[in-house]
Formats: sequence, C-alpha cells, structure tokens
Amino acid sequence: MHKVIAVVSGGMDSVTMAHQLHSDGHDLFLLSVNYGQRHLKEHRFAAATAQRLGVRHEVADLSPVARFLKGSSLTDPDVDVPERSWSSFGESPNIVPNRNALLLSVAFAVAVAERAEAVAIGTVANDHASVPDSTPEFLESFIAMERIATAGHASPELDLLAPLSQVGKTGVVEIGERLGVPWLETWSCFRGGDLHCARCAACTERREAFAATGVTDSTRYEEPVA
Repeated sequence: MHKVIAVVSGGMDSVTMAHQLHSDGHDLFLLSVNYGQRHLKEHRFAAATAQRLGVRHEVADLSPVARFLKGSSLTDPDVDVPERSWSSFGESPNIVPNRNALLLSVAFAVAVAERAEAVAIGTVANDHASVPDSTPEFLESFIAMERIATAGHASPELDLLAPLSQVGKTGVVEIGERLGVPWLETWSCFRGGDLHCARCAACTERREAFAATGVTDSTRYEEPVA
C-alpha cells in the first residue's frame, strides 16, 4: 500500500481510477486543479468521490493561468465547444496543450510535501491519439524528470501511476461497474451547464461507452438521446 496523490477532476475516468486505487488499498489524497476550465463544476464530483471513499480532497487554484491558455474551448471564452471529436495531435480545440504536465507538476509538489510515494492520473487509451501529454512516452519521461527534480526530497521510489492508460472508455465503464462507481456522481460535459449537453465530444464519448457495454446510461442530458 502506498500514499498516492491522485489527480481527480470528477470525470468518469479519474473517478473510476480513484475507486480502483482505493479498492487496491492505497492511502489516497485526491487533488483537483482549477486551471480556469469552463466545466469547473466537475470538481463537485471529485469532492463527492472523496467523501464517498472517506479520503482527503483539496483544490489547487491556478485559475489566473487561464488567461494565458488561449485557443482552447476549455479555457478560452472566445472559442466555442465543438460538437465533434478529433484524432490527431494539434487538431482539437478541446485540448489544453501541456495541461497534464501542469497538473502533474502540482501533484508532484504536493507528493513531496505530503511524503507520498506516488502520483496517479486517469489518462485512458482513447487520449493517446489526440493528447500528446497522455501518451506512455510522455508519462515515462515525466516520472524520469520528477525523480531528478525531487531527488533528496521525495521517496527514491517515487512513481507515476496511470492504471487506466491501456483501457478505452468502454473499459472504464466495465471497471467502474465492477467497483460500484455511481455514474450520476461523475461529470463529463465540456460545456459545464446544469445538465450534460449530450452533443460535445466528451458527452458523445460517454454515451457511446455506455451503449457499447450495455450498461444503463443514467446521465441526465439536456435533450432526449436517441
């Protein structure tokens, strides 16, 4: 068992990861990062996850950085959230370049202060094609860099966990079902409205994952979904 700083946004991937790590017996500290994202309400679901698992949850407020993160629909109010997905690096306006690197840098700083042995992030296989800082190559490079950056201050066995990185969205649903993840207490929609919009890329991926696994989609959408 390790003390793990788990980066949890409140989405279905990171919440499922938190449940898996908890089931494996790790001592969890859930960390959410406010980088000025449009769908900031996701952090309510991260907090609910922490309460459900009986673990600590904190939010790192980096919201002022959002004004520098132009060109992404998640952080730039002048960019609309599109209703499609992309499958190549540099194409999707839903990507905040270097975001995972930013989140992980904060998480490793917390890991040093909290004397944790590992940091965890909920990247999934679907991300590899369009999110360069979610690939196995990135994660391997990042932990190598952090072991240098924290030498003498952190555990020499400091690790970066990505337990869902080899499974797709359908695999997340299957794992979450086994672990009893309450899907209504997760948030995916990039628009961050009162209900899931059912149309953005995140909502589409969510709907397709439930349909592919045959698991009932209890998500409340703004409009009926055929």
